[in-house]
Amino acid sequence: MKKVFKFILNTIPRPLLIRLSYVVRPILALALSGTKFTDPIDGKSFRMFLPYGYGTQRNNVLSPSTLSLERHRLLWLYLNNETNFFKSAEKKKVLHFAPEQAFYKLFRNQKNLNYTTTDLFSPLADVKADICNLPFEDNQYDVILCNHVLEHIPDDTKAMQELYRVLKPGGMAILQIPQDLSRATTFADDSITDQKERAKIFGQYDHVRIYGRDYFEKLRSIGFKVIEEDYTHKISPELVEKYCLAKGEIIPVCFK
Repeated sequence: MKKVFKFILNTIPRPLLIRLSYVVRPILALALSGTKFTDPIDGKSFRMFLPYGYGTQRNNVLSPSTLSLERHRLLWLYLNNETNFFKSAEKKKVLHFAPEQAFYKLFRNQKNLNYTTTDLFSPLADVKADICNLPFEDNQYDVILCNHVLEHIPDDTKAMQELYRVLKPGGMAILQIPQDLSRATTFADDSITDQKERAKIFGQYDHVRIYGRDYFEKLRSIGFKVIEEDYTHKISPELVEKYCLAKGEIIPVCFK
């Protein structure tokens, strides 16, 4: 199964994968039904989660029902338990980059959210836009969600500046990235252009860097106030395992 999923991820374009997943998802959810692991986003349980990874495959990562990964389930728990994202009486303007299927319908159906999605290629995007040159006015959004996008962007400084520009004063941006916390500094090398070599070094063929612990300081240099939220340590170890979370993953919660 690992080899099959690795082949699919590395050969089928992402927009097509998104479309195909709508057909495959209910079949997978039925076939893997069980009690060992639970997706907190929809509450459904399974005997196993699916493997995932463009390079090294990780076991029990991809939820068969919502197609969420560890980072999505962690973000959902944080938003649900620690913020008023789902409960705010006042309608929030939300900008969501590269919207994930795990969240798309859930957020779209929230009555308290004025929800806009954006991406250059995703079929789920309302607005086709370059993150380094956004077609939005200053100080527009109460919440920005940008999950595992910046590692794809050559000029991530410009992208961060644009995110800061369109966020309202007092607004919240959650800017998750794949991060190697054993690294003090971010690593990038533009001379590496071969896709196989990129996958080997950066973890995915279309990544351009590996973020280190200095990621948070870079966000602060843009102007954000950053909380390094180590949320898995606020959840019981039993639930971390049951929800298939990545223990120690940091959520960068940023404010303007």
